[in-house]
Amino acid sequence: MSMPELPRRTPGSSERSYPTPEPAPGAPSRALRMRAAAGWARFMRRAEAGEILPEVKT
Repeated sequence: MSMPELPRRTPGSSERSYPTPEPAPGAPSRALRMRAAAGWARFMRRAEAGEILPEVKT
């Protein structure tokens, strides 16, 4: 009694696509969060370098 060989599966995509969930109302968008993270990283680099920024009048 021989078993027929099953087709080989390759790792990776299962052909399914899952939609990105929409942010809750009032929550920041992904683009805004990425921009804020980049600004924070720049701020921390400047703080480590001891760079003093001029004060901005508002």
